[in-house]
Amino acid sequence: MQRDVATPPGAGRRVVMLVDNAVDGDSRVQKAARSAADAGWHVTLLGCARVAAERRWRLGDAEVRVLPLDAPPVDTHGPPDAGAVAAGLRDAGVAGRGAAGGRRDADGETAGRHGAAGFRGGVRGLGGASSGLRGRLVARGGLPLRVARLARRPVEHAQVRYWRARLGDRAWRRLEPGLWDYERVAGPIIDELRPDLIHAHDFRMLGVAARTADRARARGRTVKLVWDAHEWLPGARPRRDNARWLPAHLGYVREYVGHVDAVVTVSDTLADLLVRDHDLPERPTVVLNAPVAEPAPTTAGVPAPDLRARCGLAADTPLLVYSGAMAVQRGVDTVVEALPRLPGVHLALVVADPAAAYVRQVVARAVRHGVADRVHVLPYVPHRQLVAFLATADVGLIPLHHWPNHEIALITKFFEYAHARLPIVVSDVRTMADTVRATGQGEVFRARDAADLARAVRAVLADPGRYRAAYDGPDSPLPTWTWESQADRLDALYRRLLTPTP
Repeated sequence: MQRDVATPPGAGRRVVMLVDNAVDGDSRVQKAARSAADAGWHVTLLGCARVAAERRWRLGDAEVRVLPLDAPPVDTHGPPDAGAVAAGLRDAGVAGRGAAGGRRDADGETAGRHGAAGFRGGVRGLGGASSGLRGRLVARGGLPLRVARLARRPVEHAQVRYWRARLGDRAWRRLEPGLWDYERVAGPIIDELRPDLIHAHDFRMLGVAARTADRARARGRTVKLVWDAHEWLPGARPRRDNARWLPAHLGYVREYVGHVDAVVTVSDTLADLLVRDHDLPERPTVVLNAPVAEPAPTTAGVPAPDLRARCGLAADTPLLVYSGAMAVQRGVDTVVEALPRLPGVHLALVVADPAAAYVRQVVARAVRHGVADRVHVLPYVPHRQLVAFLATADVGLIPLHHWPNHEIALITKFFEYAHARLPIVVSDVRTMADTVRATGQGEVFRARDAADLARAVRAVLADPGRYRAAYDGPDSPLPTWTWESQADRLDALYRRLLTPTP
């Protein structure tokens, strides 16, 4: 996104971006904020996360603030806008009890006094009995945790049916009252910032943005709302192990999607799904999760690191790399199981937290397979240095399991590997597999099949130049797979929304 000197779009126009995480691990959000600020918009990026205290820093000209979700409740005697937020929390008699005054459940979310199990009658009694019995049996070792979780499912499904019948899409207020925490923490600050445009990343911040825009409009201010849909929510893996999570969040999105002025998303396939699901009046603007074309050679004066050097490997040692979030459905276990079939080949895992529980499980699996000495776990580097960091590997891995959201987009690491000029070995998830077959930039294997993954890796290592050639010449996809080209689309959308019409 380049600054237009002749027609600067900023001119005092303020953009507030919202995201439900701590920002530093979310490259799409960081790139969007920084490039918008570079183009002249006055950008404040607000993250909401479980942090001990508020954090502040700058991304280029953009201000970043990460707000602690455990902050004290809203001061209802404060400025009028803060009081309006508090009033919003009392919507339909639900009150802020579900956010600020409730108890915390085992998953760290807030459950209000009148939350998911709070309806009258036999189901409430069964819920309490089930929970108490489960706790006693698990504590005594008499019932595995998974069995205990299954035992509570009938109660949770009854809760979902009851509240959806009673409140419809508004049932999230009872099923997932912890969503109010984002409103309680971020709402007053957004009101104070008085934005001209709010850019809500992902689904949790959509309602926060919509209610803020409504409050501003009620006071005579025009505020435009952009929703950036990072994934297809009906196809998402629930982030909590209960039956309430998905129907609650689906209702939350349906309640507020009609408030938006424009939708942005990550792929053409997802754009089509959003039009279908929400009867959108116009097709979403597609902004790919592409990397910055010219990565920074240094960050804070520190040169970009070298992946191979960090692993302590010679230039002729075959090195595979997996970069990104770690979870069962992302298929890294399959890679570890393939390593015994790939003698001498090493694997680098570049992850947010090398000490995370699932990362430790993967390392333990490598020990069991006798390949632990060939697995290297490394922390993230700044996203603007990531392409240069990955470039000394031989193969980039995307071993995803089949899951609806895995089928419909080219994910961030796909573009990062491509700009690092790495051959890509990807499972047969639809969009990425089709792209790799069309461009010739890698090989496709059957998801969760370690033997077939090893076959694909051997094919690439036998002739890496053949696959790297896909990045050269006039047909190279790389010029369009850059954040700069994508950011221009975002800038154009902002301009259109904020340009007065007759």
